[in-house]
Amino acid sequence: MALGVDYAAQDCSLARALELIGERWTLLIIRDSLFGVRRFSDFHAHLEMSKAVLTQRLSSLVDEGLLHREPRGGRDEYVPTDALIELWPAIFALSTWGGRHAPAPGGPRREFLHEKCGTLLTVGGMCAECGYAPTAHDVLMRPGPGIGETVRPNLVSKALRSPRRLLEPIR
Repeated sequence: MALGVDYAAQDCSLARALELIGERWTLLIIRDSLFGVRRFSDFHAHLEMSKAVLTQRLSSLVDEGLLHREPRGGRDEYVPTDALIELWPAIFALSTWGGRHAPAPGGPRREFLHEKCGTLLTVGGMCAECGYAPTAHDVLMRPGPGIGETVRPNLVSKALRSPRRLLEPIR
């Protein structure tokens, strides 16, 4: 029996979620949205993916209500909706899992802290100091030990080399 091409007929919430966000590149677009990327040109420069695929993935995320397209200064910006922001714990968990099971040389490229007290988030996204899991709005990101010396020549890569709050737009 041949494998289906989608999960639409699956009676499972995980399968249905994968139908929305499981295509190649989509989670990286979601990650970058949480990191503050808003413009098509910045997604393109940072992710180095084809414009056709990026256009399709952004349109799909808008259609599914995860991004909202807003005109700004003659360009569209892609602003994360509350539904996309709710994915922060899953993105953090996948990133943490990747750090343990597929680590980057030198350690994690980024570290995530509870902004209120400056404590690194634990594996479960918890603040050990405060005892709760901060939302994306309350997370500070800073370069980690694996950031390396090489800086790719795009606005996003340069902005991500300094501490910043999640969701703060990169402009």
